[in-house]
Amino acid sequence: MRTSRLLNAVEVHAEGEQGTVYIGGVFEVPGQTMAERLTHINTVDDSLRRLLTQEPRGRSQCSAVLVFPPADPATADCGLLVLQSDRAHAMSGSNTICAVTALLETGVIAMVEPETRIAIEIATGLVTVVARCRDGKCESVSLDNVASFVEALDVPIDVPGLGTLNVDIAFGGIYYAIVDAVQVGVSMTRANARTIAELGSRVYAAASEQVQVRHPTVAGIDYLSYVMFTGDDDPAAGQLRNATVLSGRIDRSPCGTGSSARLACLAARGLVQVGSRLEARSLIDSVFGVEVAAVTEVAGRSAVIPRITGRGWIHGTRSVTLDPSDPYPTGFMLSDLWG
Repeated sequence: MRTSRLLNAVEVHAEGEQGTVYIGGVFEVPGQTMAERLTHINTVDDSLRRLLTQEPRGRSQCSAVLVFPPADPATADCGLLVLQSDRAHAMSGSNTICAVTALLETGVIAMVEPETRIAIEIATGLVTVVARCRDGKCESVSLDNVASFVEALDVPIDVPGLGTLNVDIAFGGIYYAIVDAVQVGVSMTRANARTIAELGSRVYAAASEQVQVRHPTVAGIDYLSYVMFTGDDDPAAGQLRNATVLSGRIDRSPCGTGSSARLACLAARGLVQVGSRLEARSLIDSVFGVEVAAVTEVAGRSAVIPRITGRGWIHGTRSVTLDPSDPYPTGFMLSDLWG
């Protein structure tokens, strides 16, 4: 086999959402920290991202998780970057669960039963993890996410064909626009997945033009990542339902960063407090536990530390190669699948 690149990975899904975890590779991404590497991929050279996430080596439902040695071994066990079809992202809850599952079950990080504790560097801070393990299986992963906060509640945006919608803008490791699905007349059911994805793409385009965000302490986090629809739930009873729209499709999991951003909004409205525990459900009825682990501040803003709990399953391995003569060395996208 003739190849100019060879990258090996473990295929995992976290409550239905796929994550391809690249362990032990040599990634030519300049930077000493995850934040510097994130900025390099998004502003200087994103050829590695496109190689791994776009066709023919990638697919529309594709996340590539790069595992790096930590910048500071005294404080962290590894670093993570999440590459998706639109850009590199600072954080993903489901992909962190995928990465921890892969690292422990392949022995890259030693598994300690009944609990393994791991610290992970991401571009926006440090994520601490408790993995519950038994008989060599990582049975669940609880991660304390970075501080999550509200940018603004009930922001009016004008969406062509839909009129004016009120959206919440919040940070949960990345920035979200959060929309009550009642405003667009759709219920949160599996049968409506295509409709929700199409509506979310329209809302995202409008919100990205009309809303400006900038993380108060981390450079380069100055864009909305995704839209999350909420509805058909009961926060008072501890039940949430949501669907994150990313690059023309629906997140199969309940979405860790989106649930973190939503938790910050619920806290800002006085609907949850420290110790509040909820269940977030996806359109396929997979579940993340969502909890307010602590309250804090970010540059004077009230914030919460969300604790997200979910499960991951290894379902295969993957080797990505690149023939030097391949006419698509950095991939391509078509709107029939990618929205």
